[in-house]
Amino acid sequence: MSVSAIIVAGGKGIRMGSVTRKQYMLLAGKPIVCHTLEAIDACPCVDEIFLVVPTDDLVACSDKWISSLTLHKKIHLVAGGVERQDSVCRGIHAISDGFCEVVVIHDAVRPFVSFRMIEDCVAEARVSGACIVGMPMMETAKRVNSGWIEHTLDRNPIWIAQTPQAFGFELIRTAHEKARLDRFIGTDDAVLVERLGHKVRMITGSRLNMKITTPDDLALAEGIILRTPTDCFSL
Repeated sequence: MSVSAIIVAGGKGIRMGSVTRKQYMLLAGKPIVCHTLEAIDACPCVDEIFLVVPTDDLVACSDKWISSLTLHKKIHLVAGGVERQDSVCRGIHAISDGFCEVVVIHDAVRPFVSFRMIEDCVAEARVSGACIVGMPMMETAKRVNSGWIEHTLDRNPIWIAQTPQAFGFELIRTAHEKARLDRFIGTDDAVLVERLGHKVRMITGSRLNMKITTPDDLALAEGIILRTPTDCFSL
């Protein structure tokens, strides 16, 4: 039984303020999604990769970006949906029945994921059925209403969710089907599993495992990739 990775690259890049979708913006000379593909491809426990992109980008991704990379795993291109959740669901349905044990879901705009992070997440998902990476809240968190602070939250039990998120294949497929039937849209895949009453394990990720969504994020990512040895991202 294998591990299938779904890379979700359907973002519009609204917060980036650019006509170019954020996943295709250049980071150290090549699109962010290419860095992410290479990172997932380097993970020994992943057997195949499903890259979910907007329908209009299928040909360009195949002919322009994927063909320019030296990858070792099979890359399946999948046409995405309207919402991120729709795109993930399409990726899940593209996986062959009876072949996959664990599905790893990862944002295309988190290029600094390490294979250790993926392997730890997959190992826990094999035991508990569901595991995601994240980071404990380090800043002071406030609940704000109309610009006024209502309450200072206890940050100790609060974690910031990241990807990768790994799940048993049947569990995540069932969670997505339930959400579709209920017309429920979640902000990540873990919440869909939580709705089934299934506990989700959280393990520590990395502050480097950032999601690039704004120009400031892109500038910070450029600094990271220029100052950090490439092999550090395999740890």
